Amino acid sequence: MIGPWVRPYPPKRQERSRRVAHGGSRRRPRNLGIGQDLPPKRELNRFVKWPKYIRLQRQRRILYKRLKVPPSINQFNQTLDKNTAAQLLRLASKYAPETKEAKRARLQAAAKAKVEGAATEAPKKPYQLKYGLNHISALVEQKKASLVVIAHDVDPIELVVWLPALCRKMGVPYCIIKGKSRLGQLVGQKTATAVAFTTIAPADKNDFATLLEAVNDNFSKRYAKVMKTWGGGQLSARSNAAMSKKLKAIAAAQTVKA
Repeated sequence: MIGPWVRPYPPKRQERSRRVAHGGSRRRPRNLGIGQDLPPKRELNRFVKWPKYIRLQRQRRILYKRLKVPPSINQFNQTLDKNTAAQLLRLASKYAPETKEAKRARLQAAAKAKVEGAATEAPKKPYQLKYGLNHISALVEQKKASLVVIAHDVDPIELVVWLPALCRKMGVPYCIIKGKSRLGQLVGQKTATAVAFTTIAPADKNDFATLLEAVNDNFSKRYAKVMKTWGGGQLSARSNAAMSKKLKAIAAAQTVKA
């Protein structure tokens, strides 16, 4: 007999069933709710809020494709080909306007020559491109421009839409080239609506004559045809798909009737 001073045996513990822990091989489904797992990376270009000028130029391009575009505006889609444009830009790069420092040095040399008398010949003004819409229009009206180069992406287009007609009327060769920024680089500006050649250096006469021949073939001689060509009227991919689906349904119905 066990006395009251002896501690009784502890009750026997019941063994709990242990869960079998899986290793890293078991895949846990992702929970993509708020505050849970991160979603996988994906292309987010559709969700980018583009700057307003990009949205406007994209909308303008779509409208020019969908609506009927009059010939006076549609002519700016017909630009110089790549080789002729490269030849033109190569020649125009030789006629960049002189810098302020060069002009100051030339005027100082001219003043010095004037003080010293006729013994020293004053430096002549260099051949250079003319830019500025009002300046170019005045040169065309006075028939002093040898060639007018117009940018195709001027905004608003009303700034230059009249210039080809004016050049045609005054008998001045003109051409349309892609990129107002490329014209701006020639004259030291960000952009330029148009530039004009006036006088050509004797060393460049042959190259300029070849360039004028190509320009006249593409623009002056085709002016009457270009002024009758309307632009736009292109359907979207969705409309084209719907149209083809409709035509297939009509063809299938006619086949069944036959």
